[in-house]
Amino acid sequence: MRADLAAIYGEERLPRYTSYPTAPHFTAAIGRDTYARWLAELPVAASASLYLHVPFCREMCWYCGCHTQIVRRDELVAGYQRTLCSEIALTAEAIGHRLKVEHIHFGGGTPTIMAPDAFVELMATMRREFFVLPSAEIAVEIDPRTLTADMVEAMRLSGVNRASLGVQSFDPVVQRAINRVQSFAQTASVVEMLRGAGIEGINFDLIYGLPHQTMASCLETVRRSLALAPSRFSVFGYAHVPDFKKHQRMINESVLPDSLARHDQACAIANALKEAGYVQIGLDHFAQADDAMAVAFEQGTLRRNFQGYTTDRSEVLLGFGASAIGHLPQGYVQNEVQIGTYAQSIAAGRLATAKGYGLTDDDRLRADIIERIMCEFGADLGDICARHGAEAGAMLKAASRLKPLISDGVVRLDGERLAVAGDSRFLVRSVAAAFDAHLDPGRQLHSRAV
Repeated sequence: MRADLAAIYGEERLPRYTSYPTAPHFTAAIGRDTYARWLAELPVAASASLYLHVPFCREMCWYCGCHTQIVRRDELVAGYQRTLCSEIALTAEAIGHRLKVEHIHFGGGTPTIMAPDAFVELMATMRREFFVLPSAEIAVEIDPRTLTADMVEAMRLSGVNRASLGVQSFDPVVQRAINRVQSFAQTASVVEMLRGAGIEGINFDLIYGLPHQTMASCLETVRRSLALAPSRFSVFGYAHVPDFKKHQRMINESVLPDSLARHDQACAIANALKEAGYVQIGLDHFAQADDAMAVAFEQGTLRRNFQGYTTDRSEVLLGFGASAIGHLPQGYVQNEVQIGTYAQSIAAGRLATAKGYGLTDDDRLRADIIERIMCEFGADLGDICARHGAEAGAMLKAASRLKPLISDGVVRLDGERLAVAGDSRFLVRSVAAAFDAHLDPGRQLHSRAV
């Protein structure tokens, strides 16, 4: 990674491109009636992925950028679980046939805040309303500080085969600064419980750019994490957006690393993981060489969706829960963000769609280009444009943001083949942004490029 380029481009606020167009461009013009029509148009042969958002935690981590709230009363969580079951039934009814499902992902918040029997019931509801394939990947995000043995058993009984553990940092100074004190012993104990239940797919989430974080503390976190041998790592840069996430104001900005320090931390983590035998996947994932994600990366079939990099090839993602986002061939939909409003809609027998976006042909073309850049650090523009009935030359001519990236050596263009230089891959979001027709550089809605 070139530090000079980190200084030039690192302060840009850019999307992570888990969708295109990105969520800030969703509007209320797409509502529940449109979503119901899109669902009814899904072909019988389609396959889908399901995402369930559980927006509750026991305490707030100050770095958090998710839609979540603190809850002490278990009955609130139980009521929400019942609402999820009702929404699943409503959605299946709108589709009109039993859609096959290849992936299920529970995100949060803290999905394992549910009672174990409620989790089992929720999984049973999905299996009743959809045809969940025996080979389906079922993944759950976990806070190791609160996971119980009973919940692990419920996950085992429900067929969960992948777990993502929030680690972030094992540095106690950093942990106190972000209000997430989590010992190595707690994390190791959870990994042991999960593997004992036959849940072998273990992901660790790490973050760089946190308050008081240094390159040395990042490397120490990696060293300790490697002792537990997770199959995948997700390594994200902390996105400090206190204007949008008020609790982030609890973080002292004066002790946040600058772009160059963040660049050094990201480099150090990536190098350490690669030296340990992990394959770097796209912008921020690392996987053991025999992991399905590493195989997909090598075969050129890696995809990107709202959960980040994925092996999921489905063209349908159904989102359940408050603020959940779905993706269908026709476009994107997002549920009501406020839990009460979401629950009221479902209780009234209505889909809870609040906004969305209908895709144009140009959006689909650009989405394909951006996804290949994000997944493969390059794109065959001639091939992609031809499949969409477009001209690569016209697309390149319109991508004015690409010119300085080429001049600075970030991008190499060989005819109609684009490639991100090996020492500039940390700027892949900047390259993807060159093809974003909706990008407004003046809006500070996104995280820093580095």
